[in-house]
Amino acid sequence: MQSTYALYLHSSFLLDTLLVKAARGEPVSRPPAWMMRQAGMYMSVYRKLAEKHPSFRERSETTDLIVEISLQPWEAFRPDGVIIFSDILTPLPAFGVLFDIEEVRGPVIQSPICSEDCLKALHPIDLEKLHFVGESLKILRQEVGDHAAVLGFVGAPWTIATYIVEGGTTRTYTTVKSMCHTAPNLLRALLSHLTKAISEHIIYQVESGAHCIQIFDSWGGQLPPNMWEQWSKPYITEIVSIVQNKCPKIPLVLYINGNGGLLERMKGTGVDVIGLDWTVDVADGRKRLGNDICVQGNVDPA
Repeated sequence: MQSTYALYLHSSFLLDTLLVKAARGEPVSRPPAWMMRQAGMYMSVYRKLAEKHPSFRERSETTDLIVEISLQPWEAFRPDGVIIFSDILTPLPAFGVLFDIEEVRGPVIQSPICSEDCLKALHPIDLEKLHFVGESLKILRQEVGDHAAVLGFVGAPWTIATYIVEGGTTRTYTTVKSMCHTAPNLLRALLSHLTKAISEHIIYQVESGAHCIQIFDSWGGQLPPNMWEQWSKPYITEIVSIVQNKCPKIPLVLYINGNGGLLERMKGTGVDVIGLDWTVDVADGRKRLGNDICVQGNVDPA
């Protein structure tokens, strides 16, 4: 695996990709443009494919479909980055958390973690069970050539924990927030396990061909800043440290939905790029973050 990474690291493609250079803070001829939102319902070609393959998990766990869907925005718009079609929950079964995606309810965790006994069901991540991710990234590298960067992504430990503890999507996060106070050691153990698994998943994506990785702490903004400092930031920081040690040239991006109150704290994780959401003015975000880190985003997804 190390030799594979070395091959990608020393390729001229990696050094010359506009998005990667910008993410590292190097001079570029223009700002790169790419869409964080994957191919989806806004594209008729995707809707037609989804009618033929109605299961989201089939679409996101079948190599041929992943590649086809990932390339749909590329073929339509030629952005500077092509993000793999996947989901932040995709790696869960690879370390012992089984889930389904229901049409109305969305993701449903079969056995939510609520006790020490539940935690025993987790095991180290088995990357062989994510072979379709690696295969897809390798093909995407070949397909886009030297014209764009290939991006992988993961969910941050806190965000993944909200699904595993709550049993799926929630509007209130009551159970996992209560666990911060009623079972902090259990939550810390879960977050530590997720940190190791997510770090390994990032490195696997890089070794498979990803030029850049985005970390989605999608529900980190549901925490007050002081709680985010305690329950999310340390685990993201640990992931960044592990990945930067193994893959020092790979830019890492951090995005939090509703991150206006967390920008300075996000910078403290050590990532290379901060993703702004549409509620943060770019000039204000730049002023608050300073000039020694890159920013992206700020486009209203509506």
